[in-house]
Amino acid sequence: MLRSTESLPVVDRLVVRKTDRKLLLLHGDSVVRTYKIALGLNPVGQKERAGDFRTPEGRYSLIRRNPRSDFFLSLQVSYPNDIDLKRAKRNHWDAGGSIMIHGLPNQLKHEPTYYESRDWTDGCIALSNADMVEVWLLTPDNAPIDILP
Repeated sequence: MLRSTESLPVVDRLVVRKTDRKLLLLHGDSVVRTYKIALGLNPVGQKERAGDFRTPEGRYSLIRRNPRSDFFLSLQVSYPNDIDLKRAKRNHWDAGGSIMIHGLPNQLKHEPTYYESRDWTDGCIALSNADMVEVWLLTPDNAPIDILP
């Protein structure tokens, strides 16, 4: 969490490490912040199609901010990219979309501890609301994001 005497770091890219359940904010090669995240209900492997509950893997960018989403703030990831679309088309699948970085649901369906201890999204990258505020403030528009296995 930001402290009032702390200046805001410059962030120029994001990295998600799915296996570690971590979101890293970077400036060049230096990690300036690290956050614990939750992923899709089926977190292992590449997202291939709508409804597979997987979080994508690959190089994307953040393309839209939504302060009025069904979750506490959201930043849209540019999934599907050209590689994702080609894979889906080859298999006659709908690639899906609407992959976001977001906080908790505005209308909680479970106790707050549920969201802290498991993967629970449809394929998005979720943070605590406090961490989401910080990511929202520190992340520039159109920032690149690499989502790694």
